[in-house]
Amino acid sequence: MYRLPSAIAIALCLATPSAAQMSTAEQVRPILTMTAASWIAVRKWQGQDLLYFTQILPFRCGLSEIRYGLNGADATERFNAEPCPPDQDGQVFATIEANEYLPYLTFEEGAIETVTITLVYDDGIEETLIYDRSAVEIQ
Repeated sequence: MYRLPSAIAIALCLATPSAAQMSTAEQVRPILTMTAASWIAVRKWQGQDLLYFTQILPFRCGLSEIRYGLNGADATERFNAEPCPPDQDGQVFATIEANEYLPYLTFEEGAIETVTITLVYDDGIEETLIYDRSAVEIQ
């Protein structure tokens, strides 16, 4: 396993915004852009297809909308993410709970071939990506 030299690791940590700073498009866009290949995941589970939005959710406070479309459809369906907590001192990452706002959607098994995702940042800029199931399927 490769390890970063301590000085580089410390510099990277100091340059990384804390969770308290992850509440605007300007702050979350660079991270979401760098992790775009992992925004979603698809999993076959107990006779269903699950579409996970787990990678996006910690950065939801910098977004005004998360939309999706399946199998060539435009991303017009809205994913209902947990609202940003107004009183958590910006500690967005600690507030994702398994409650009525699940981090996934369920579909009939085999229903997902491709997924179109559109993120609408809180500054109005949209970013759309299309994923082939084989590229994002997990076991």
